[in-house]
Amino acid sequence: QVQLVESGGGLVQAGGSLRLSCAASGRSLSNAFMAWFRQASGKEREFVAAINWSAGWAAAYADSVKGRCTISRDNAKNTMYLQMDSLKPEDTAVYYCALQVQSNGAFYHTYAYDYWGQGTQVTVSS
Repeated sequence: QVQLVESGGGLVQAGGSLRLSCAASGRSLSNAFMAWFRQASGKEREFVAAINWSAGWAAAYADSVKGRCTISRDNAKNTMYLQMDSLKPEDTAVYYCALQVQSNGAFYHTYAYDYWGQGTQVTVSS
C-alpha cells in the first residue's frame, strides 16, 4: 500500500519561507518521478515542481515559483521536500505531493501521477 504524507504547511507572512515534506512508503521509488502540485480555493490543481527521484535533480518548475522554490529529496528517508521562499499571497493553496511510479515524461499533468497525498494547507498573509 503506497502512502504519501505531506507536512510542513502553515500560516506565514508574505516574504516568509516554508519547507514542505512528503514522506513516501510502500514501494520502491527507483524509477519514479515525484512532484508537488497545488490547488487554490475555486481553482484547478496546478503543477509546481517535479523531481527525478533516482537522479535527484529537479525536472521542472512552474514559472510562477521559479527562483523562489527548490525541490529536493532525501533518498535514505524516502522523503521529498519543497523549500518555498519569498512567499506571496497568491501562493496560498493546498499543496499535494504526487508519485509517478514509472517515469512517462508527462510530469506537468495530474493524470500522469499514480498516487497522491492528502495535502497540506499553505496560507500566506499580506
